[in-house]
This record gives sequence, C-alpha cells and structure tokens, in this order.
Amino acid sequence: MLRLAFVFPGQGAQFVGMGKDLAEEFNEVRKVYDLADEVMGFPLSKICFEGPPEVLNKTEITQPAVLTTSIAIYELLRDHGINPVMAAGLSLGEYSALVSSGVLRFEDALRIVSRRGRIMQEAVPEGKGMMAAVLGLDNATIERTCQEAACKGIVNIANYNCPGQIVISGEREAVLEAIKLLKDKGAKAVPLAVSVPSHSRLMEGAAAALRKELNGINWSSPAFPVISNTEAREIQPSDLPEILVKQIYSPIKWEQSVILMADKIDFFLEVGPGKVLSGLIKKTARSKPVGNVGDTASFKRTLAQLKEAEQ
Repeated sequence: MLRLAFVFPGQGAQFVGMGKDLAEEFNEVRKVYDLADEVMGFPLSKICFEGPPEVLNKTEITQPAVLTTSIAIYELLRDHGINPVMAAGLSLGEYSALVSSGVLRFEDALRIVSRRGRIMQEAVPEGKGMMAAVLGLDNATIERTCQEAACKGIVNIANYNCPGQIVISGEREAVLEAIKLLKDKGAKAVPLAVSVPSHSRLMEGAAAALRKELNGINWSSPAFPVISNTEAREIQPSDLPEILVKQIYSPIKWEQSVILMADKIDFFLEVGPGKVLSGLIKKTARSKPVGNVGDTASFKRTLAQLKEAEQ
C-alpha cells in the first residue's frame, strides 16, 4: 500500500474556472461547493467557476475559494479510496490540511479563512508592505542580508520554499534595500504582485485579531498527522490554536516540512488548484514521485499514476 502525503496549496494558486469541470462531472465535488455557498451566504462557487478575477483575487474571497476547491478535490479522492497517511499545506493550505484530517470542521474553516483574509488585508496600509522572491543564494546569506537591510525597517524571510528559492517580506523600503543588497551578492530578486506582506512581523497585529477568531473553535483529534509549516513538525492538539496564530507572522518552512515528510511517505499528491507545490517538492525531495489533482484530466492521470506505482 502506497503511503501518500497530501499537500494543499495556499493563496496565489487560485484561477478563474478552478473546480468547474470537476463539479460538473462529480456530485461529491458539487456538494462541497454548494455547502460553501450556503455557509458564506453568497455564490462562492460562481466566483470560482466564472470570476471575475478582480473579485476572486480579493484576499477575503481568495482564501475560502482555495480552501473550498481543495476540500472538494479531497472529498473526490476520498470517495475513490485514495487516502493520505499525513498532510501539510502551504500557509493558507494548512487550514485545508486540518479540515482533511478532521481537526477542523469545513464550515468553521470557511468562516475563519474569510475573516483571516480580511484581517490580513486591513493589518498593513496598502503600499507600506512588500514581498519579493529571491533565487540563487543560500539561506544563511539571505538571512544575514535581511539583517543588514533592517536599518531601513522590518524585513525577514517569509518562505523557505525549496533549495535556492526564498521569499522575503516586510516594509517596502527595507525590502527594496534587501533586494539591492541581494543583487549585489549575485541573487535574482523579483518583487511579487501581492498587497499583503505575509509572514512578516508587520502581521503581529493581525495575529492578535486572528486569535480572537480561533479561540471559539472546537478542535478534534486528527485522523492522520498534519505537519506544521512554521515548525516543520507534527501538530499536536495542544498546539491549537496558537500554532495558527504564529503562522500569520512567522516564516513558512516548506522546504523543511517536505524533507520531514519525504522520510515517512512514498508519494506526494498536491490536492487543489495549480501545481506550484509539485514544482517545489520536485526540487526538494528529488527521489519521491509527485502528482497533482486540480481538474478532471489530472484526476484521471493521477488514478493511473497511483495504480502504476502500486504495482
């Protein structure tokens, strides 16, 4: 029996049309979207399927939309007897992982991530924050460079994505200074088109507001382990909700989480829109097979891929 790790994408994976063909073909997928529409009180499914993109890309819409698409696909896999032995998610994707393991009710997760998106958007005035991708330098050099650029304000590593790919986040002037210094050291540094400086100390105020939302949640025991992407270790019931509060202002250790999971599983399966995580995993755990399910074609391809891998 293949030991599968399900990994769930975060914000940025969304696109107009996500989940549409699956919802048209599979009733179990449609049911998840219908429930999301009911909980949210507006046709979230229509925004996922038809857009417009300027609405889908609003943070408070994006987050429940990505969560819903991921859980709809998870339910499809589960109904076809495809189950993980562990799960993880990138930033927002950690909520999908917790829902999949039974720790968090889908309905509660929808409300939380919608509020989370609004809290994050309101935490920092537009134009004050900035994020940038950094390619081609080792982690230690980037960490030191952020410290050098701190004379201009707050800047820190936000994401350890995979070997040679880091994201930095913080105040605009400090991030721009870090970009300049990193380029001088031979890195490629590219500003990202995002409105929120996620996973930086600028989000500490947002974390306090999120804590209030999370304190009223009833957490259940997991059906399988979920790996924390800020700690790169298995989440324990006693960690909740604080580990999700910490996530909003702390670096995401995705590379380290993948390395941890790779020792315990046979196959990574990205569950949700896009293929970003698949690409990162291939650069981190090169010996492990990776698949993804984001639409009908990839679902059928994955069924064949898993059947072949089991033989």
